[in-house]
Amino acid sequence: MVWCSGWRLASAVSNAGGLGLIGAGSMHPETLEEHVRKCKAATREPFGVNVPLLYPEIDKLMEIIVREGVKIVFTSAGNPATWTGHLKEHGITVVHVVSSVKFAAKAEKAGVDAIVAEGFEAGGHNGREETTTFVLLPLVREAISVPLIAAGGIASGRGMLAAEVLGADGVQVGSRFAASIESSAHDNFKNVIVKAGEGDTLLTMKQLTPVRLVRNKFFDQVIEAEQRGATADELKQLLGRGRAKKGMFEGHLDEGELEIGQVAAAIKDVRPAAEILAEIWNDYNALKQQLCK
Repeated sequence: MVWCSGWRLASAVSNAGGLGLIGAGSMHPETLEEHVRKCKAATREPFGVNVPLLYPEIDKLMEIIVREGVKIVFTSAGNPATWTGHLKEHGITVVHVVSSVKFAAKAEKAGVDAIVAEGFEAGGHNGREETTTFVLLPLVREAISVPLIAAGGIASGRGMLAAEVLGADGVQVGSRFAASIESSAHDNFKNVIVKAGEGDTLLTMKQLTPVRLVRNKFFDQVIEAEQRGATADELKQLLGRGRAKKGMFEGHLDEGELEIGQVAAAIKDVRPAAEILAEIWNDYNALKQQLCK
C-alpha cells in the first residue's frame, strides 16, 4: 500500500471499525512522523504502521514508532528476528507478513504475535513461490499456533468468509482500499484500478523482487527485457528510481509502476473507506448466517 495508505486512509478505516495501517515503505522518517501524529489526532481507535524491514533508514523509522507510541506494527520484506524483540520490549504488538510456510515458521520462532499469510494474487511485492492464498492459508494454519491473518485477493465479505473457513482469524485488505476516497493514490491510478479486468495484472521482475503490476508501457519494457535475458543489473537500471511514486502517486500511467492485486478485476468504483469496510463486514455476516442455516 505504498503511496496509497497514509494517515487519512488509516484513520478512516480505524474510525469505521477496522485496523487502519500507515504504509511506511514510501515515507522518509520525517514524513512517517507527520503521518503518525496526524493519525493520532484523527482517530482515538487503534491503528498500526507497516514497515518493510529492508527500508534503508529502518533505525530511524523504528525510533519514531517507539517515540510516538505506536502500539501495532506490521513488518514485511525482511527477517522478523531483527526487530521483533526490540518492538515487543516497548509493548508493541508485532505482526509479520509471509508468503510461505517456511517463513511463517521463522516468524513464529522470532516471537511475533500474529502472522499475515499473503498469496501471490496480492498487489505489489510478492513471494517467489507463487503460492495462491487458498493453498497457502491451510498450510500455514497447520504450521503455526499464533493468530493467522489472510491477505491476497480478498476484497469482499465472501472472500473474508472463505479465508476464515481455510483457517484465518482475520483478513488484511489492500487493493480494495487503494481505490477509496481517502487513499493517497492519484485519481489516474484509481481509475486504472476500477477499469482493470481479469488478466490485466501479472507478476514480474522475478530476478529482483517479484512485483505484481498492471500492464502498461513500463510493464511491456520489463517483459521485453526479461524475455531477451536482461541481467539483474540491467533490470535495476530500467527500474530506475521513483517508478512506483511516478505511477501510483503522481499518475503517470505509461512510465510509472502500477502495483495492484488480481482482485482489481472485481473493484468497480471508488468509495469512502467506511462504506467499503461496512459492505465487507455486512456481507460477511449475512453469508455466514446463510451458510449456518
